[in-house]
Amino acid sequence: MALLTPQQVGITGTTPTYGAVAASDTVTPDDRTFLIVKNAGGSPDTCTVVIPGSYLGQAIPDVAVTVPATNGERWIGPLNAAAVDPTTGLVTITHSFTTSVTCALVRI
Repeated sequence: MALLTPQQVGITGTTPTYGAVAASDTVTPDDRTFLIVKNAGGSPDTCTVVIPGSYLGQAIPDVAVTVPATNGERWIGPLNAAAVDPTTGLVTITHSFTTSVTCALVRI
C-alpha cells in the first residue's frame, strides 16, 4: 500500500508523472484531487474506491470503475471526505489487476 502524493495542475500546463499501482493505494482526501489510471495490460482493472461505513444498518456501496485493457484510461474523483476511512483519515483505492497499470494523482 502506498500513500500517493498529488501533483498540482498549473495554468501553464502539467504533464503528470505516472507510477505503478499497488493492489491497494491511499490518498489524502481533497475536493480537488483526481486519480488518473492508465491500463496497458492485457486484462481490465477494476479500481474500487472503498467507502467505509453504513447507513440505516446497510453497508454503503464502494465505487467501482473499470479501466479497459490495452489502452484504457479513467479519471476517478474527486476523492473527497465522503470516502474517508475514519480509522486512517485516508481514502483507499484497490486494483483488481496491476500488471502494466499506472496512475497519477492530480490536484486541479
